[in-house]
Amino acid sequence: MTATYETGRAALAEVVAIPVTPFAQDGTIDRDTHRALLRRLLDGGVRTLTPNGNTGEFYALTPEERQLVTELTVDEAGDRAAVLVGVGHDVPTAVASARHARTLGAAMVMVHQPVHPYVSEGGWLDYHRAVAESVPELGVVPYIRNPLLPGARLAELADVCPNVIGVKYAVPDAARFAAFARDAGLERFVWVAGLAEPYAPSYFSAGATGFTSGLVNVAPSLSLNMIEALRSGDYPAAMKVWEQIRRFEELRAADASANNVTVVKEALASLGLCRREVRPPSRELSESERSEVAAIAAGWSL
Repeated sequence: MTATYETGRAALAEVVAIPVTPFAQDGTIDRDTHRALLRRLLDGGVRTLTPNGNTGEFYALTPEERQLVTELTVDEAGDRAAVLVGVGHDVPTAVASARHARTLGAAMVMVHQPVHPYVSEGGWLDYHRAVAESVPELGVVPYIRNPLLPGARLAELADVCPNVIGVKYAVPDAARFAAFARDAGLERFVWVAGLAEPYAPSYFSAGATGFTSGLVNVAPSLSLNMIEALRSGDYPAAMKVWEQIRRFEELRAADASANNVTVVKEALASLGLCRREVRPPSRELSESERSEVAAIAAGWSL
């Protein structure tokens, strides 16, 4: 295991922040606001950033915009945080994005779940192997949302690609996660609860040591308080945070997560930190929903 991989493994056992991508009035990426939001995360204690994650509207960005988001994040992070760059789409695009991340000095790439109507187990392995082998210097983190994928396939991938060091597991089933992690190798990978704070306590009880977060854009202290409680085994304290954020996360998860990003941006807008606009197929909230989100954010005394 190289020092680079060890650094990456440590960075995954954290609150893995998924920054939003703020848009200017003309619809382009608001670079200054993006940098300001990243600095707010860093100043708040976040040490792992994922540009081009789903909360960053990965699938709504152009290839050039995804590169820009990566560049802005790596530049702002400097030596203050590890950068885990989201890559995906077709294999050549994912490989090019991974190599671009390597050129910039990012530590790792997160490979989005392949979006395709026909995903075989062997094809899943081939897809991730192509990306991992293109950047052997970087840690690679598969983003798993497929409940049918067996843990044995992940173990097989790591046998041929030792830079596969962690997993973002985002199947909403704690029992399935526990079985998958043990079938793949519980100690072999860093397990990141990929469904954020609502699932973090149950996933930590089964072996996760980090979790992703979109909420952290709004309230870094809440996310960090939760992971500190989970690290210390203080589940009652973790659940107190869970109770604080419950309604916010319910709004994000409603209607198959239709407003997952929208709710986060609305909370930031209510705090005067960025514009609320999202891109299709996401959509802005109704007035009543905006009021509820603003009240929740205000209640956190940020």
